[in-house]
Amino acid sequence: MGEAVDDADRLIDELIEREGGFVNHPADRGGPTRFGITEAVARAHGYSGAMAMLPRDEAAAIYRRLYWLRPRFDEIAKRAPKVATELFDTGANMGPAVAITFLQRALTALNRNGKDYPDLVPDGRAGPRTLAALDGFLRARGRRSGETVLLRALEALQGERYIRLAERRPANEAFLYGWLANRIDSR
Repeated sequence: MGEAVDDADRLIDELIEREGGFVNHPADRGGPTRFGITEAVARAHGYSGAMAMLPRDEAAAIYRRLYWLRPRFDEIAKRAPKVATELFDTGANMGPAVAITFLQRALTALNRNGKDYPDLVPDGRAGPRTLAALDGFLRARGRRSGETVLLRALEALQGERYIRLAERRPANEAFLYGWLANRIDSR
């Protein structure tokens, strides 16, 4: 258990570093952010101060609770740490439900027509069926090579969504290069 906590701390610290300090970009629908935490998320978490002053430890607590523990990425990390890392980053950027939906879609597409495990309903929740499907996938395809292929599938879905966001809302083109450069890589 200690290792998973250390990994979460490391992932959160790395994410906060990537996200940087206070930003209030006019094209960003999320409004003012600090360390990647939007004002709406900070307020929902109970923070009432100025966004430019959101403490780093408060941001870390929000990431841990809302973007690591609640979506059950800690449970995924026990099975496939690199997949959990990718889902955490995607979830912080697009929302955990989107990240989990990507996982569910990829697992269903990779189950060889239900031979390895049943299809999943892409509901954005990492419940027992999703975790069992991940276990079945890793068992059928091998932990190392399976995790690599699953990461590629997740990154493909993520990249397609970024491009679609820019196509649907031209103001998002301001962010597309950074999303593709900083959010998609083979870990």
